[in-house]
Amino acid sequence: MANILIIDDQAWVIDLCRKGLAGKGHLILSTDDIESVRKNVLAFKPDLVLLNQNLKHGFHANDILWDIKMQDTDLPVLIVADDDNINLSSSRLIRADGHLCKSHNAAKELRQRVSMLLNRDIKKLQSQDRCQGKLEKLCMCLS
Repeated sequence: MANILIIDDQAWVIDLCRKGLAGKGHLILSTDDIESVRKNVLAFKPDLVLLNQNLKHGFHANDILWDIKMQDTDLPVLIVADDDNINLSSSRLIRADGHLCKSHNAAKELRQRVSMLLNRDIKKLQSQDRCQGKLEKLCMCLS
């Protein structure tokens, strides 16, 4: 089970994401309070963030993404875009972990991408644990 934060101001997109991830045991949180996210995204305790590309009040995903990654460089962020013509290699969106096109039939792709990113993080933690274990054994041998 993962905590997934949806940052969006469109109810139908939030509903789409909730339905797409239903039955997977995830805790789904949503907010359109951009200032709270910018100041402290970690207060939401997310394992993954779904970030709308176009937010209200003139906020842009690239600014919010930058703030999120400054708080936690390893927190996976998927950009939820209006279409597939998003350029993740642009200087500000390069830190995104992927994107998803808004559509009423995107649920399967959403589940796949979320699963892939969460599994990637689990494997990274397992690798870190193995390295820590090897380091502890080495220190025991040296002492």
